[in-house]
Amino acid sequence: MTSIANRPDRSLGVALLGTGFMGKCHALAWHTLSTVFSGAAHPRLEVLFDPDPSCAAACAANFGFARSTDDWAAACSDPTVDVVSITVPNGMHRPMAEVALKAGKHVWLEKPMALTLDDAEAMTALAADYPNQVTILGYNYLRSPAFQEAVRIVKSGEIGPPHAMRGVYDEDYAGDPSKPWSWRDTKEKGGLGALGDLGCHLISHMVALMGDISEITAMTQTSIATRPSPEGPQLVENEDSALALIRFASGAQGSFATSRVALGRNCRLQWEIHGSEGSIWFDQENMNELWVHRRGDAGFTRHLTGPQQPDYAAFCPGPGHNFGFNEQKTIEARDFVRAILDGTPCGPTFAEGLKIERVIHAMARSQGRPIPLGG
Repeated sequence: MTSIANRPDRSLGVALLGTGFMGKCHALAWHTLSTVFSGAAHPRLEVLFDPDPSCAAACAANFGFARSTDDWAAACSDPTVDVVSITVPNGMHRPMAEVALKAGKHVWLEKPMALTLDDAEAMTALAADYPNQVTILGYNYLRSPAFQEAVRIVKSGEIGPPHAMRGVYDEDYAGDPSKPWSWRDTKEKGGLGALGDLGCHLISHMVALMGDISEITAMTQTSIATRPSPEGPQLVENEDSALALIRFASGAQGSFATSRVALGRNCRLQWEIHGSEGSIWFDQENMNELWVHRRGDAGFTRHLTGPQQPDYAAFCPGPGHNFGFNEQKTIEARDFVRAILDGTPCGPTFAEGLKIERVIHAMARSQGRPIPLGG
């Protein structure tokens, strides 16, 4: 593999592992990158993996990849590949990431990081052995202009020192008891349930806004105990919902709730922060709005996303034209590429993502007991 620095165009060869929702999302981000961000490297879409050869070939053609394979290890070791996008089910995250790192590749891995905390710790330790290779986890909700503006407001002290944060991430995709049983309902392939799929996103926001978490007290619940399958009812092994009380290292307090069976809710990543001089709240069901109250105001002021906020103008010069899920992913791709080519810090890296994994796995085992996290 030729050194990227020695290529005139500093181009990056890409392998994409997975062709589902997030596989398509990564493909869109790679295609859009150089169109949106002037001067960004044009990625070379080299190889796409799916275990079904016919699906792999069809998706490679549709997604614009040069070729396809049903051998993920071969894709990871391909000499034309510099970066590996991993978007497969959770149970394959660790083996694929480890093979890619050992093959000298940079790794863009979708959350959650791994099935178990032991897996996440092993992956982080391995990544530390390859300091010149960039790792990033797919927490694209950290890239929204509204969220980045919230970070700026909190860090600038505009609402004073934060003393409390309340957060919720609810969906209803598993709310129908007749929905068929799948790998997501198992610990062997799915790992954690709502905590791994949804709650980790909320924790990523909480840590970015409030700092490290030092203690949690949580409880979980499985509301739909079995789901139908061709072989008969199958046990749901992981949680449908979780609630937690949080203590941040700063001394501030927090509350956390997540559910995949909250009927009527769709991507309700909602939180509110109370500071000594004001409050701020956000709801991703309305991801282009941020609401801020400052001491003395009559109420909350609505801040609509626009070109004055980070990265918005690269997509659109007009305010209020709405930002979306895939745009956030394109920014994530830009941050990943910058880190590879120029050393610009980006994250969450595996080491930073491990902090999130430690929180959600502590919630899963708490069952009402306080668990210190050393934040």
